[in-house]
Amino acid sequence: MTQIDSLTDILQARYSCRAFLSAPVPDDVITQIITTARHVPSWCNAQPWQVSITKGDATERFRTAMMTAASTGRPAQTDLEWPKGYSGVYNDRRRTCGFQLYEAVGIEKSDRASRTAQMLRNYALFDAPHVAIISAPAELGPYGAMDCGGFVTAFTLAATALGVATIAQAAIAAYAPVVRDQLDIQDDRLILCAISFGYADPDDPINRFRTERAAPSDIIDWKS
Repeated sequence: MTQIDSLTDILQARYSCRAFLSAPVPDDVITQIITTARHVPSWCNAQPWQVSITKGDATERFRTAMMTAASTGRPAQTDLEWPKGYSGVYNDRRRTCGFQLYEAVGIEKSDRASRTAQMLRNYALFDAPHVAIISAPAELGPYGAMDCGGFVTAFTLAATALGVATIAQAAIAAYAPVVRDQLDIQDDRLILCAISFGYADPDDPINRFRTERAAPSDIIDWKS
């Protein structure tokens, strides 16, 4: 895989991969991703992130458990409260992303069955050979979770630089007790999200669309 060196190039190359090849990522490459990502800042240098990474049979067991939980009507149970809502421009961006995804795979907006099936692909980890579960100490609360957000970003960028595709998934946290049971994560840690990763399937059309980005003028509030 081609390595990417410029930070700007890495940021622009990163995308949420939703179709993976079955080939595993070598252990030394995964370790290199973590080695790079660990340099992100954290509150009081607490470095609260812990990463449970699956491979081989462990990935398949986890994939099966998540698909079972999501497809059999098991009630969602999260460690963190879901967003209360998406309003205004945030809802516009969310809807645009969803419509781009469905268009990429030929799903009509009115086709609820196909949209549900596509949603469940989250719990199949999009066929990725690995998943990383990010957790933080519950006692650190939202600041520990915020620190871990920086780690998730760094993980995805470090992976991109090494030719490894990723997708960060809040959906997995919907079944925190299942995640905790499958990976033996203690009750005193919050299940924050997953990062499914591996090598992208370049032939799958779902990997060809790219989400839009707000302009700097939409983000910056200059004060003088």
